[in-house]
Amino acid sequence: MNIVKEIKQLHVGKVIEYYELKDHTTYKVGGKAICAVIPEDEKKLITLLSFLRDNNIKYKVLGNGSNVIFNDSGYNGVIIKLDNFNHLNITGNKIVVGAGYPLNKLALRVSRLGFTGMEFAAGIPGTVGGAVYMNAGAYKSDMGYILTSIKVLTPDYQIKVMKNKELDFHYRTSFLQNNKDYICLEATISLIKGNSEEIIELINERKKRRLETQPLEYPSAGSVFRNPEGDFAGRLIEEIGYKGKSIGGACVSEKHANFIINTGSATGEEVKELINEIKQKIKEKYNIELKVEQEFVE
Repeated sequence: MNIVKEIKQLHVGKVIEYYELKDHTTYKVGGKAICAVIPEDEKKLITLLSFLRDNNIKYKVLGNGSNVIFNDSGYNGVIIKLDNFNHLNITGNKIVVGAGYPLNKLALRVSRLGFTGMEFAAGIPGTVGGAVYMNAGAYKSDMGYILTSIKVLTPDYQIKVMKNKELDFHYRTSFLQNNKDYICLEATISLIKGNSEEIIELINERKKRRLETQPLEYPSAGSVFRNPEGDFAGRLIEEIGYKGKSIGGACVSEKHANFIINTGSATGEEVKELINEIKQKIKEKYNIELKVEQEFVE
C-alpha cells in the first residue's frame, strides 16, 4: 500500500511527505516520518483516523514537539498536526481555545488583557492540546488549576465534553496520557481579572530568571525528570557527578542538571541513552525511581 497516496485521496487536509521530525521537535532530533497530515476540521480528522486504524497504520498526534523524543532511525507512521484547530474566543473570563493554539501565545495574550492564572504558562513552548495532555505546569501551578473542561474525540469517534474532575489531573499527568486514543480538540479555561501591568511584570521577571538559570540557548525539552517528593531531580543528578556528562551530542546542562541539551549533533537515541543512564545511576545510589517527563516515541 502506498500510504501517502491513499491519504492524499482522502482529501482531509495538507499532507507533507517524508516529514523531518528534527525540524519539528524542540530537541531537534528525530528522523523522518512517513508523512504529516494537517486535517482541515473535526470531520476530516475522523476520516483520517478511521483510515489509519482500519489499516493498522501507526500514528502520533504532535503539537509543538516540546516534550517528545523520536529516534533518528525514523518513525514508521503518520504524524497528525492539529494546526487548524487554532480558534480563540474570549467571553468575560471564559476562554475557549483550540488544541493547536500555542500555549505561550495564549498566556501572553490573556495576561495583556488583565487576566491572571496563566502566568505559569508564559514560558512553556507547547500547544494547548499538548499542555492538557501533559498537565503542563510551572511555579506551583498547572493546567489542572485553570481548565473548566475540554472537548475530546473519543476512540469511537464521538465528540464529547469532559469536565475537569474527569480528567484526573495530577503532577505532569492526566486522563489523556493514560487513554491515548482520546484526542483533545479544544479547551475551556476560566481565569480571574487582575492587574495587567503587575501580571506582565511577573512574567518578565520569571523570563529573566529562566534565561539566567536554564540553558535556553540550546535545543532541549525542558525538565527531563519530575522532581521526587521533597527533593529536586537536578540536585540528585549533580550529586552523582553528571553535570556536563555527555553521550555523543546529548549533554547534561552545566547550567541546570535537569536539562539535557543538544549541543548540535545529538540523535534521539543518544538523548534516550543519557536519560536511561541517569535513571539507572540515581536508582543505584539513592533507590529513587526518577520519572521521565518526556515521552519516548518508538
